[in-house]
Amino acid sequence: MFLALALVANFMLAKAFTDETERTRVPYTLFREQAQADNVEEISSKGETIQGKFRDPIVYAEDANQPTETTEVVDFKTERPSFADDNIFAVLDRNDVRVNARPTDEARPIWQTLLFSFGPTLLFIFLLFSIMGRASRGLGGLGGIGKSKAVRYEASNIRTTFADVAGIDDVEGELVEVVDFLKNPDRYRRLGATIPKGVLLSGPPGTGKTLLARAVAGEADVPFFSMSASEFIEMIVGVGASRVRDLFQQAKAAAPAIIFIDELDAIGRSRGGSSSLGGHDEREQTLNQILTEMDGFTGSEGVIVLAATNRPEILDAALLRPGRFDRRLVVSPPDQNGRSKILAVHSRGVPLAEEVDLNQIASITPGMVGADLKNLVNEAALMAARHNHDAILTADFTEALEKIILGTERQIMQTREERERTAYHESGHALLGMLQPGADPVRKISIVPRGMALGVTFQSPESDRYAYDTSYLKGRIIGLLGGRAAEKLVYGDVTTGAESDLEQVTRIARQMVGRWGMSEAIGPVSILPGPRDEVLFPGIGEGGVSAHTRELLDREVRRIIDECYLEAMAMLEEHRDQLDALVAALLERETLDEIDAYHAAGVERRPPAVSLESPPAVSLEKPAAVSPII
Repeated sequence: MFLALALVANFMLAKAFTDETERTRVPYTLFREQAQADNVEEISSKGETIQGKFRDPIVYAEDANQPTETTEVVDFKTERPSFADDNIFAVLDRNDVRVNARPTDEARPIWQTLLFSFGPTLLFIFLLFSIMGRASRGLGGLGGIGKSKAVRYEASNIRTTFADVAGIDDVEGELVEVVDFLKNPDRYRRLGATIPKGVLLSGPPGTGKTLLARAVAGEADVPFFSMSASEFIEMIVGVGASRVRDLFQQAKAAAPAIIFIDELDAIGRSRGGSSSLGGHDEREQTLNQILTEMDGFTGSEGVIVLAATNRPEILDAALLRPGRFDRRLVVSPPDQNGRSKILAVHSRGVPLAEEVDLNQIASITPGMVGADLKNLVNEAALMAARHNHDAILTADFTEALEKIILGTERQIMQTREERERTAYHESGHALLGMLQPGADPVRKISIVPRGMALGVTFQSPESDRYAYDTSYLKGRIIGLLGGRAAEKLVYGDVTTGAESDLEQVTRIARQMVGRWGMSEAIGPVSILPGPRDEVLFPGIGEGGVSAHTRELLDREVRRIIDECYLEAMAMLEEHRDQLDALVAALLERETLDEIDAYHAAGVERRPPAVSLESPPAVSLEKPAAVSPII
């Protein structure tokens, strides 16, 4: 391809810089005949050489033996014999032929021939080698495909410190030790201690893993190399391993140094799974090189590797052994106190009204992580600007929270019957949430269409919960079935509005039976595959469980849901007057906050039933608190 481009460039440039007229050599007799016939327009002459141009093209056969092979001639050249005595000048003068003063065309000098023939090619080769030279110095290009793309930061260029990190004090404390070792290594070495070679930060998205890495870089005062794991992988096999080697070579040259690899699961996936293509797979080669660099024969003295992932269950076991990622830190969503501190950090640069209580805002945002809270503060600031407030009010935070959790309001036309049915659906959710012991308090009810829902009921706990017992989970199922039960009770039929509710109900019931051992018929047996099994063996489902057990699982799930549905129907029938009163208030005002909702339903607000110190017993991915009707 390069050769073809060079030849094309050479040809185009040579044609552009060459100004030669292509002339046909003709006999002198032919020239004299055309001059006498007044068909010569102009000539140039030097010695016996004559060059010129015919007025009208003539057809000329160069070979008299082949008269059919002719050439159309306009520009010509010829030689006048020295013995000619034909007074040709008189003929030309009589026919007004212009005799030019410029010299005849001559062959180009040898230096021009060499320049136009080889100059473009030599220039192209020079540019090609120049680009490859820049690539070999790490400036990119074809030769730099195996070079590391890591960005190096110096401590003076990183402004993030531990002062910008809040709500995850336990993880921060572990990383402070790493920073202290880099600053004061002798204090640890004299006791025979060695710093961990690798620190793995895992946790849900948005909890602050990358922020922690930036803070370590800002505090450690050492070179910091940052790179995403996906940047190691290229189409060409072997590039990933080459980039790993180059990255560690750069870090060792600048040791002590820190390497940060974000989204480690892109290359650290367990080997031998169904997604692997064998021992020569590009990802496996890259992973093998990382394993060797972190704890091989050469070692990585003075280099600490930080890595972040939100899928630790799929990482290869060789990565997690001591000597590679010695320390594994789980960055969990913050508790209420942590959320309050995070809100304080993100609101440092925005004006807050005196009435704003960050502790109160933190109490109504359970499950939110640092990124969510940062977005909440930004949305509140946008709301305040929209309402022309000088400072952010509590109402701005409330409106922003509703927009984030419940969705943006939609202006659609609804009939009276649709609004009433939506009101009964949401009131069924809310009333059962108020009456059910241990249920999360109802924070807001609305029949204003938001997002994909025609109405929403928002419930959140008083404090963070870490343990979920059977009664609480059944209470959640009863509350989720309240909308469908209210429609059945009032109208005698149901609509498609309970689709999301039924999905959440089924998921909770299946986990109760198949994962948490909350069914006496099956007992304390885990039937459903865990997250790691689903990743390593996609489609495994319940393949390791007998058909009888799967059938029993389905029966138990159906039994739990049926019992909860009957209880929801019975409770709504018993409190039908309160249901109607809540519907009337909702139709009148469209949106009810916590105080107004409990007052309209005539239900006394219960004190909190769970404290912050509740020990973790069951790990539950809590379903969304919103129960929409679609």
